[in-house]
Amino acid sequence: MAIDDAGRCVSADIAAGLPPAAALFHSLADETRLRIVARLARGEARVVDLTGELGLAQSTVSKHLACLRDCGLVDYRAEGRQSFYSLTRPELMDLLASAEQLLSATGHAVTLCPMPGLAAQPRPS
Repeated sequence: MAIDDAGRCVSADIAAGLPPAAALFHSLADETRLRIVARLARGEARVVDLTGELGLAQSTVSKHLACLRDCGLVDYRAEGRQSFYSLTRPELMDLLASAEQLLSATGHAVTLCPMPGLAAQPRPS
């Protein structure tokens, strides 16, 4: 479950008819969440580890970890008073590697699809 710009959870969007694949990519559309996922691909980490390594506020890391947990992509194990976060789906890294290959093959020319009512973004030449 990701939080969109309107403050809604993607799971609410799924209930309203958004396909699950769109919800997955929506949850991965945030740079901070991608940075957290990339770090967790190297091994489990605590919130304090992530804040230090990524240079983010504790509240920011916690919010994004909660989103990734709600999506089922991240989970944690408790050890005493500490929580150690890790990826639940290692194949997520295969998906992201495929995305990098696609971007490399297109010369990073992939642009955002225009939103209804907004002017189309020009494609780089």
